[in-house]
Amino acid sequence: MTFNATQIREDFPIFERTIREGKRLVYLDSGATSQKPNVVIEAESNFYRLHNAAVHRGAHQLAEEATDAYEGARGIVAQFLGAASDEIIFTKSATESLNLLAYAFGNAYSGNRFHLQPGDRIVVTEMEHHANLIPWQELAKRTGAELAWFSVDESGRLDLSDIDSVITVKTKVVALTHQSNVLGTINPLDAIVARAHEVGAIVILDACQSVPHMPIDVKGLGVDFLAFSGHKSLGPTGVGILWGRSELLNELPPFLYGGSMIETVTMTNSTWASAPRKFEAGVPNMAQAVGLGAALEYLQKIGLPDIHVHEMALTEQLINGLQEMSGVRIIGPADLTMRGGVVSFTMANIHPHDLGQFLDAQGIAVRTGHHCAWPLNRKLGVVATTRASIYLYNDEADIDALLTGVAAASKYFARG
Repeated sequence: MTFNATQIREDFPIFERTIREGKRLVYLDSGATSQKPNVVIEAESNFYRLHNAAVHRGAHQLAEEATDAYEGARGIVAQFLGAASDEIIFTKSATESLNLLAYAFGNAYSGNRFHLQPGDRIVVTEMEHHANLIPWQELAKRTGAELAWFSVDESGRLDLSDIDSVITVKTKVVALTHQSNVLGTINPLDAIVARAHEVGAIVILDACQSVPHMPIDVKGLGVDFLAFSGHKSLGPTGVGILWGRSELLNELPPFLYGGSMIETVTMTNSTWASAPRKFEAGVPNMAQAVGLGAALEYLQKIGLPDIHVHEMALTEQLINGLQEMSGVRIIGPADLTMRGGVVSFTMANIHPHDLGQFLDAQGIAVRTGHHCAWPLNRKLGVVATTRASIYLYNDEADIDALLTGVAAASKYFARG
């Protein structure tokens, strides 16, 4: 079946509405959150309407139906990632998934492979979202470990020339983004994973910007843990995923304590259930998990390879159009090699916030600001950028509208 963004848009009720005095909605902010198709909205609604009960509790029919729906969603996520069901942990967000790991590492006792101490090293990159930087900063402070990082070159790529001196024999954790939410850069994992595993380090991948847009096989990537968010993947808010290798999850200490995650409890001691339940204390976001399952099935039905090709064609159209304008600087790679559908840029003499408001008046939604990546912005010498992020429901008309809006803004602000 030929990819057809116009037909796909019909599955998303939000595109039936207009904004700003009747203008067509041009939504280019999917890197922040994606829109939701009808099948996701209905799946979440139907859970509450027909099956609502606490999962893994109770012997009545509704509890059984709720549990089946919840665990069925876990199976869908596992199949989507090429993983086993017991390797999938539901969280409330990718941010919580990454914090789960950082706090669990901090809970590890001496002798556990996840235990960190002074002299150990945690490695990140300069292009990390705050969600994959601050938890490791704080873990380093709590444990006395050293924080080190790969730098970003002028083209927006990681500098791996000194990989052996960054990932040393003291390295215990390497945490990095798969695709930058600012630059669009897709990082080369093979060399990083090989070096990390050579020294016995754990590799953690922030895949928020890659999982919704391209085929992902966790076993093929070679990483040890992976996190992504539901709301960026056409799914509901309030649900995230942490994938981990089964043998590592069994050794990893819990993050939260309470109901559902226990095996036995006495007044003085407790033991833990096996993964994934060990990491899902309390009643989880059940309807949201079911909605995420529907979202991933929808993406698979359309086809992740086709989605990626479509996004890259629109990315090329946008980059080429911006490069033809004077005063525009693209922040990140200008070529399509190892790149995703996120394009950040600046305009001479126009603050990104002013540009964002001008475009919003035309019905065009983009992101402006530092995009939760202050260290990267400082490295690249910018205070903020305008970011357009592309998804399966965008088309050439959306890109044309953005380019027309940017050109109009240039003329408008030049007049003062």
